[in-house]
Amino acid sequence: MRTSFTCLFTMFFNCCQYCRPISTSLSPNTEADDVRLALKLLFQPWRWKKQISQNTKNCSLCSRLEEEFRKYLAVKHAVAFNSGRSALMAVLDSLGLQKGDEVLLQAFTCNAVPNPMLWLGLKPLYVDCKDDFNIDPEDLKKKITLRSKAVIVQHTFGLPVDIDEILGICRQNNLILIEDCAHTLGAEYKDKKVGAFGKAAFFSFSRDKVISSVYGGMAATNDDELAKKLREYQEKIGYPSYCWIVRQLLHPILMNWLILPTYRICGKYFLILFQWFGILSKAVDWREKRGQKPCYFPKRMPDALAALALHQFKKLEGFNAHRKELAIFYYKNLKDTEFILPCISNGGSHIFLRFPVRYPRAHEVIKKCWKNNILIGDWYTTSIAPHDTKLDKMGYEIGSCPVAEKLAKETLNLPTHINISEKEAGRIVAFLKSFLKT
Repeated sequence: MRTSFTCLFTMFFNCCQYCRPISTSLSPNTEADDVRLALKLLFQPWRWKKQISQNTKNCSLCSRLEEEFRKYLAVKHAVAFNSGRSALMAVLDSLGLQKGDEVLLQAFTCNAVPNPMLWLGLKPLYVDCKDDFNIDPEDLKKKITLRSKAVIVQHTFGLPVDIDEILGICRQNNLILIEDCAHTLGAEYKDKKVGAFGKAAFFSFSRDKVISSVYGGMAATNDDELAKKLREYQEKIGYPSYCWIVRQLLHPILMNWLILPTYRICGKYFLILFQWFGILSKAVDWREKRGQKPCYFPKRMPDALAALALHQFKKLEGFNAHRKELAIFYYKNLKDTEFILPCISNGGSHIFLRFPVRYPRAHEVIKKCWKNNILIGDWYTTSIAPHDTKLDKMGYEIGSCPVAEKLAKETLNLPTHINISEKEAGRIVAFLKSFLKT
């Protein structure tokens, strides 16, 4: 009997290994202890929104996350929200910008960045990027107008922007600098943590970011007056619903115990159905693709998600060390191929949330990989992602950022997260090389 059980277990394990994809997304950072924590929290509803306890020094888990984050980043203030979008919206509102004011941001980004501007009546003004995926300072200078009030710089894929040059442009034109650090928690620029250079910065803890609480975000600043307004904003907006919190807690559980182990057979269909029936949330709501605001933005961060983020935050250094090791592996094994690898030249300490690679037939490579259960990334296939975002609703004019539009056609990105081993990275490299041969 024991032998039969062992054989069945072995068959099931092998089947799961066959079905489980190599992926850049689908809750990539989640480990067994994260899933167990989510399951535990699911059955403790009294902890979901705000819990005061003696063993956390009489403060909520959200407050504890803010304090840990503030110390790590070496900034004076950190204020938590239920997403990076909510954090950005809080920053823009607290800065006192007026309707119609322009905020400059780079193309080759996600609609989560321009949307908070649109929801506040601001005007996003798109700047082209360079081949390093970050904002082009020369195009930035050209697009500044009398209505321009702020610049958002995105540290794409965990590769820091040349902050000194951008800061100089902001000072010359009296512009507020906001750092988009959704990809870059833990990266440094000239021995200083990214996120501590501008008037404010915002971070994301969504399902495929540096650390993940499925949804979550943080605003950071050294400005006391801005921090006071951020805190007032946080108090005013309140918490998301209990139903919304349950959907986020279910995400790591269902993803790791059902969807991923059966992905190649039926897991992907489970994911579609769970999202269709509202059991799991989508990373980007359909309304956001049209410039509309879902009711759960902006909200403050509930303690249930703060607990997940704190647990992941403890593992941040290990996560990023692993990412750097895999980036070195990709560099070493793809350097003599036709793939164009990222050029690192500004003295930053890069964390490589994903390892971006350029190739003229990138989308063809991605499709072939997906057919073989290697789900390499497609950030970003359009100048504002996801691909079905209505660009006109985002205020984007096609042709205004030609380099970003070119990069969208020829960029693919390789996974670097903690659940990708060097052996799996080797499989990806071998598949890419085999594509070149055919």
